[in-house]
This record gives sequence, C-alpha cells and structure tokens, in this order.
Amino acid sequence: MVQSMNTKVDYTVAATSYLGMANYGKVMIGDKAFEFYNEKNLKDYIQIPWEEIDYVMASVNFKGKWIPRFAIVTKQNGRFTFSTRDNKATLRAVNKYIESNRLVKSLSFFQVVGRGLKRLFRIKSKKK
Repeated sequence: MVQSMNTKVDYTVAATSYLGMANYGKVMIGDKAFEFYNEKNLKDYIQIPWEEIDYVMASVNFKGKWIPRFAIVTKQNGRFTFSTRDNKATLRAVNKYIESNRLVKSLSFFQVVGRGLKRLFRIKSKKK
C-alpha cells in the first residue's frame, strides 16, 4: 500500500490520468501534495508535492464554461495530464495551495496553428 503524503485531505474526486495509457482512479488534494491513485492497481500512483509544481495549465473551452482537462507541469519531471469529474472544482481546490498567477490557460488550437504559421513564414523570410 502506498503511503499518502497528505495529513489532511481537502478534495477527492474520480479522475483519469493521461500518462501513457489512460488510467482511471481518484485524485486527492491535500495539504502537502496532489495525489492520483488507482484503487485497482496499487502500484499505479502519482504523488506531486506542492513545492515541485511549477504551474497548472488548463484547457478552457466555450469561454470558461467547460474545462475538459488540465496539466500539472513540474520543475523536474515534466507534464502530467489529468481529467476529473468536475475539473472546475478541482482547480479551485488546487488554487488554495498554488497562487492564481501559476494557474494558466493553455493555447487554443487556432493559436497553436497561427503561431506555427507565423514561425514558418518568419524562417522563410530570414533565409532569403
């Protein structure tokens, strides 16, 4: 059994982790860390201390009405993507431990395509 890092749990919700294949389990937000654990496979868990989190990136659609997923970007270990039953409530619970300027919106599809095209034309103009 995995030992939890948290001494007090604020929020628990059913979730999906998109690290490799989709894993189903629960997200637990507490005073020390953000934790994901799978009830069926006890070896399948993710524990991220609050000090290790660089920022949280949320995918926001329909002017903030729907948040399909969010990603936690750590200082050393990369990006962990999650989706919960209620992502908005989950991000509000995370906001208690991470300041608001480190909760950011991810780029939309059109912003990514636009930046790629601008970069492509900028590279072509520099070569000429």
